[in-house]
Amino acid sequence: MNRTLPLRRIALRRLATTTLLAAAALGTAGTAWAQAVVWPTPGKPIRIVLPFPAGSGTDGNVRNIARLLQDQLGGHPVIVDNKPGAGTFIGAQDVARATPDGHTLLYTIVITHTQNPHLYAKLPYDAMKDFTPLTQVMKSATVLVTQASAPYNNIAELVAYAKANPGKLNYASFSAGSTSHLNGELLKMRTGIDIVHVPYKGTPDATRALLAGDVQLYFDGTTTAIAQMKAGKVKALGAATPTRVPVLPEVPTIAEQGVPGLDIVGWQALFGPGNMAPELAARVAGALRQVVTAPDFVKFVEQQGAQPSGISGAEFAAIVKSDHDRWGEVIRAAKIKLD
Repeated sequence: MNRTLPLRRIALRRLATTTLLAAAALGTAGTAWAQAVVWPTPGKPIRIVLPFPAGSGTDGNVRNIARLLQDQLGGHPVIVDNKPGAGTFIGAQDVARATPDGHTLLYTIVITHTQNPHLYAKLPYDAMKDFTPLTQVMKSATVLVTQASAPYNNIAELVAYAKANPGKLNYASFSAGSTSHLNGELLKMRTGIDIVHVPYKGTPDATRALLAGDVQLYFDGTTTAIAQMKAGKVKALGAATPTRVPVLPEVPTIAEQGVPGLDIVGWQALFGPGNMAPELAARVAGALRQVVTAPDFVKFVEQQGAQPSGISGAEFAAIVKSDHDRWGEVIRAAKIKLD
């Protein structure tokens, strides 16, 4: 007797029950429609598009999510499709044009929906209409790091050095228009220093450039910043956060060091294509929320210095809209345009 098939059916029935409960928690009305939703479709893999390269911090996060989601779905295939470059345009456009059946998802950071619309006159997608916000995975931050041998150890010393050497310091970002880029521009505005922006295609390239001395500064994500600090290759000058990062309690915020305003916290999240049926979106969001709020994943996120979330549905959609407006104010104030 084949015991695998009954076990898989039991797993799928359990998933249906739990995702219905999650849908109810999201404020959806009734359950009759949800019982009729078939997701995932047998034999059709779920593809999560990541607009960043393999080896980046986001890549590790989404692959963990894909593995856990596959386990939760009784072994249903969940694959990660890396489509880096063009400020997340390539990957985002892929998902925006996909069939809204819950089998093509986008895992991205805050820039795609809240920053790019203000940075570019034309985008290959409508950030508000062409996507369905599903689940916020985590809130994250950047830490200003430099080479371990740099002749400055804090923000005051950096500012003094930069003013004595205008235009000679370069700072990396993991993409043009990203949080790491905007924090660099805000640092210039707040301190009056002249440092040069050098964008890269993802965290690995930006990190390599810093370690090679091609750039001297980098507003890095906490995951890779902590790894490089532990290896003794970089030192942190300050955290671009409202309060100190729990896993880096010895690193003062930039505001603590006399430069206010660099406390912009980003996030990572999952979206579907626009026009997803509400009942399907609720079901997918419910399944994702179970994954990203599971104790093991929460611990994984906290070890990176990030804050676990799991906010889903309409509540997350409201955050996307609010952050879209807030980032617009910052970008206009910094007078940044990328086209």
